Amino acid sequence: MGVLANEIEKYIKQMLAASTNGMVELQRSDLADIFTCVPSQINYVLDTRFANQMGYHVESRRGGGGYIRIVKLYPASDAELLQNINATMANGLSEQAAFSLIGRLVQEELLTVREGKLLSSMLQNSVLKLPARDAELLRGRLLKNAFINLMRKDFEEE
Repeated sequence: MGVLANEIEKYIKQMLAASTNGMVELQRSDLADIFTCVPSQINYVLDTRFANQMGYHVESRRGGGGYIRIVKLYPASDAELLQNINATMANGLSEQAAFSLIGRLVQEELLTVREGKLLSSMLQNSVLKLPARDAELLRGRLLKNAFINLMRKDFEEE
């Protein structure tokens, strides 16, 4: 599923990049036909790659004329983004959710690629070596602290 999911994600992101308003409307069945897969695989990609914490809003209307509308979200300010991040991390983060959030911040150029890779490497399950729930809580606290410190102006290099 990973390779196919990556291809579907890439296709949708290319469509979003080409759109003039940061929004695309698609039909699940059309995407399933393009990628020769079942519609549930499209749902998987939407659920795991286009969630709110990743900077997207997905609307769906089912039925014969149904559609999927994917909207790229842009925070109004760093403060709003930090508030959204804090809310996302309040109950901890899975490894995949943390990687997605870091990826979004790299894409939004709020983190460098190097910072993103460093954070991702520190937050892997294989590094934390804790029971799942404990790892999620620790990952959320670590990431929140890292983001707060990365956004501090007094830490900027001169």
